[in-house]
Amino acid sequence: MPVGDRGRLAAHVAGQLAYRAVQLVALLLAVSTLLFLLLRLSADPAVVLAGEGASPAQVRTVAHAYGLDQPLWRQYATFLGDALRLRFGDSPVHHVAALDLVLQRLPATLALAGAAMALNVVVAVALGVWLGFRPERAARRAAFVLVLAGQGVPAFVVGLVLIQVFAVTLRLLPSIGADRPASLVLPAVTLAWFLAPRVARVTAASVDAAMREAWVRTARAMGATSRELLWRHVLPNSLLGTLALLGVQFAFLLSGSLVIESLFAWPGLGQLLVDSVRTVDFPVVEAAVFVIAVLVFGASALVDVLLPAVDPRLRSRGA
Repeated sequence: MPVGDRGRLAAHVAGQLAYRAVQLVALLLAVSTLLFLLLRLSADPAVVLAGEGASPAQVRTVAHAYGLDQPLWRQYATFLGDALRLRFGDSPVHHVAALDLVLQRLPATLALAGAAMALNVVVAVALGVWLGFRPERAARRAAFVLVLAGQGVPAFVVGLVLIQVFAVTLRLLPSIGADRPASLVLPAVTLAWFLAPRVARVTAASVDAAMREAWVRTARAMGATSRELLWRHVLPNSLLGTLALLGVQFAFLLSGSLVIESLFAWPGLGQLLVDSVRTVDFPVVEAAVFVIAVLVFGASALVDVLLPAVDPRLRSRGA
């Protein structure tokens, strides 16, 4: 890479990091404020902490001990101060620090998201390139129809079918828990099945559009083989949209795979968040949402930094 391009890339990355740092602060402030208000509208924290069957006197004692009898603005200021110090209190259900419990579940979610994304990239990108390179062929048209049909199938339906076939009927794979590596297969395949059609469609459309460009005809006229044309010319100019979509999907896996984690009893953040909302476990909900917001923001920022490295045209336009 020429020195000038390296300088523009470094300046772009530095600017993006500074801009994203300001965005992160604003995002966490907005998420914390919304979460604080919604949790207090859904139930009285003092009643939840005191437990079922607590007398009014016991509820008042708990409220005083945790500062819940203070005005709402003072509770909010205390909450923000604790959040800045990453202190979310102890879970009244699990009787451990809420943030520690969330961080214990985080590796399981990252493992599931990583496995699903790996399958998604390998299968969907290869399928998209195959569909878009010569889309006029009948077999590829039929495959594209199947991709469109697969995009309309909900992920939980795919998961239930996989459980019935591979766990119940064939008894080849476990369907719940994460006690062995094989437990990762079914939930990862379910998520990848749900994500892959969109990636395949975007990749196919990008490859098809690139194949219609004038420079492709020029490269062919100069004697470039189909393999050289694909790997050296078409793919580098076609993966920008795919990379952006993969970043969005990875953020979704970190924040939105609640149903799949619950379906397969996967001990990750999704299942923990669902259980905590059901039991009104305020500290765990606050810590989980805070960590998920940081992870999603980090994934989005990483994609924004990587895109100019993939396509220098974005650096030259200052995008």
